[in-house]
This record gives sequence, C-alpha cells and structure tokens, in this order.
Amino acid sequence: MSNLFVARRSLMLGGAALAFAPVAAVAAGPDLGKPAPPFTAVDSNGKTWSLADLKGKVVVIETTNHDCPYVRKHYNSQNMQTQQREAAAKGVVWLSSASSAVGEEGHVTAPQANELTKSRGAAPAAVLLDPQSKIARAYGATVTPHMYIIDASGVLVYRGGIDSIPSSNAADIPKAKQYVRIALDEVLAGKPVTEASTRPYGCSLKYGRSAS
Repeated sequence: MSNLFVARRSLMLGGAALAFAPVAAVAAGPDLGKPAPPFTAVDSNGKTWSLADLKGKVVVIETTNHDCPYVRKHYNSQNMQTQQREAAAKGVVWLSSASSAVGEEGHVTAPQANELTKSRGAAPAAVLLDPQSKIARAYGATVTPHMYIIDASGVLVYRGGIDSIPSSNAADIPKAKQYVRIALDEVLAGKPVTEASTRPYGCSLKYGRSAS
C-alpha cells in the first residue's frame, strides 16, 4: 500500500470523524459589556417581540435545533425546561430562537414549534421564529444551544455554553458547571458575571440566507 494512499485514507477518515464531533468555538459576536444587538421577531403564536420593549427585564436568548443531540441532551433530561422555569420565576424573559433556515435541520413552522414546546414541557417566554437567521447572525451564534444573557439595562453580559461539559450525554449534566444558572444568579444579585464568555458547544447552526 503506497504512502499516498495511506495519507488520503487518513484524511478521509479524519474528515468523517469531524463530521460527528461537537462544534465548540468561541464566537466573535457582539462585545460584552456593550448594548446587546437589537432585534424584532415574531414568535410561534404570532406575537412580535422586540428587545427594545424588554428594557428593564433580564433576557436570556437560547438558540435551538430540536434535531441536534446536544439540544436533546438538555431537553430530554429536563435540564433546559427546569432552567427556563427557574428563570421565569425570577422575572427573567427566556427566549428560544429557532434560527435554522427553511429546509435545514432544526427548521420549524409555528405549529411545529408549539407542538415541540407542548410535548417537551418546555417553558420559554416565547419561541422566536428566525428562519433567515437574523438574530443568530446579530449575536454571532455558532451552535445550538448557544446562550446569551442581557441585563435589565440592555447590556450583553454573558455569551457561551449552557454548561462546562461539551458532550451529548445527559449523565454529564450534574457534573458540569452550570454557566447560565450561575451567571443569571449573579446578574439578578447585581453582581458582575464571573465567567462572562465561555466556550459554546453543540451542532453547527444551520444559517439561512441573510436578508436586507
């Protein structure tokens, strides 16, 4: 067997392995400590949401793709729903952003989004429909789930992963450092976020064509 063949085979196998690996990257995104990018979007019930209208509220943005194993990890274990309910009980507005393009993995229509919310017992304030990936682009989202926290003054104070263990195994959740939960507690206590930028992990976000 020639060295050239071995080299080519190694490259092919390496590429296949990468295709199934979690995407983990530090997004460029907007600057922390600066006003969060404004957005306006319609949710799965036809209501229009604008970040400007939420000033005075702490806001969480969660990019989501129900077909992604890393998203399923947190929903099948009820971890995401638990954190959504905890946040709501503290007056936080939790927005799930369905930013996959039409025809791409994770894209949902309004009825599909509502059915997913019902069947999973999810509890976001709203599921924003973002098929042109406008919100995802504005925030530099690279994966699902990619998490952001905006404080009551409209400043972006956290971006990154939901927790510290980049796996699709629900058994890792209790062992992980819960970045979002900790950051929210700090924000609500009026403290600076100790770890404001962490490494997000999950499936690559299925971007749509940008619109003018």
